[in-house]
Amino acid sequence: MSKILIRGAKVLGGEPQDVLIDGGTIAATARQGEIDWSGSGLSAEGAEVVEAEGKVLLPGLVDLHTHLREPGREDSETVLTGTRAAASGGYTTVFAMANTFPVADTAGVVEQVWRLGKEHGYCDVQPIGAVTVGLDGRKLAELGAMHESAAGVTVFSDDGKCVHDAVIMRRALEYVKAFGGVVAQHAQEPRLTEGAEMNEGIVSAELGLGGWPAVAEESIIARDVLLADHVGSRVHICHLSTAGSVEIVRWAKSRGIQVTAEVTPHHLLLTDELVRTYNPVYKVNPPLRTERDVMALREALADGTIDIVATDHAPHPHEDKDCEWAAAAMGMVGLETALSVVQETMVDTGLLDWAGVADRMSVKPAQIGQTSVQGRPVSAGEPANLTLVDTAYRGLVEPAGFASRSRNTPYEGRELPGRVTHTWLRGKATLVDGKLT
Repeated sequence: MSKILIRGAKVLGGEPQDVLIDGGTIAATARQGEIDWSGSGLSAEGAEVVEAEGKVLLPGLVDLHTHLREPGREDSETVLTGTRAAASGGYTTVFAMANTFPVADTAGVVEQVWRLGKEHGYCDVQPIGAVTVGLDGRKLAELGAMHESAAGVTVFSDDGKCVHDAVIMRRALEYVKAFGGVVAQHAQEPRLTEGAEMNEGIVSAELGLGGWPAVAEESIIARDVLLADHVGSRVHICHLSTAGSVEIVRWAKSRGIQVTAEVTPHHLLLTDELVRTYNPVYKVNPPLRTERDVMALREALADGTIDIVATDHAPHPHEDKDCEWAAAAMGMVGLETALSVVQETMVDTGLLDWAGVADRMSVKPAQIGQTSVQGRPVSAGEPANLTLVDTAYRGLVEPAGFASRSRNTPYEGRELPGRVTHTWLRGKATLVDGKLT
């Protein structure tokens, strides 16, 4: 593998530096112009040069919440197309949710997904195992066997469904504690959301659509942080979406409870006012909330109450979204637009700097998911998992150009900032000048 010199990049948004990649490792970083071209010492002689003046260099992004759909729903996405989308968005690792067909509730299925990632992935693929058999909430899945498998599963989730039975949830927390795993909860009390189609509030009342109350999320989070405290185990809250949920997580952290939480890019930007269009592209689980909720989520991500950004990339075929609202599937694709939305909502508003983005979108998700080779510092001796971002770019979102197999984005035709130009996985370019290799 040849040498690569990334010249003049603003590492984590700081002063311009040259970064030399040799093989799969960062060989050296130095102030611009200090890496030697003479052939002595840390030489860049013979290196491929990437001119990065004005661009921001980050550790490769890590998504703790991706739906790759394979096996079973390859009409929506595959490991190949999903990881190509990930590389386009600057990701070097994705955690693949368990709601496939068959469900990833056995060692055999998680190993299948893991091997597909090894064979076809444009980024690393770490399977998430189901908490319960078939996601039906009645019987614990093979948690230990999935952890001991070649896939080495450490994160378990029934995402798409809530582990609503408190006894089952307690048992899951007790089980994963033995090997340091984490249960990632889709917080949705099912009895409170029967017939729900959007956020419960003024807009749902005016439109006559079934309302999805905030308390349906908040009550499960409150229960589960108390269970985690009782058991002494780790719980992670998927796609947190309400101001009330923020306060519960903030309280739990103040008590020393082992809870982490994520927010999606779309919940940082979009509100339930968009549902007035009846465009099913805005139908998502949990639903788009109010402006007050959006502001609370941004503040919580900035102050660390919410630990990470996760995409909840949920691809669907055209026919599942191009239909009437009531019949439409829930979900949005997000891997290729996530960083742009975070720049729009958090960086350009002054709530986070680029070091903070690296923390929320690379370092902490890698820590929660326990992948030691990702989310590392951009420094000598570290794995060369990197993404280069043109932060000055602004352009319209054009889903026809997506690498994902699906096009169900809420941002079509919307202008967003930032563009990932390069992604490197262990020193190998997966994206060059915005084009997949």
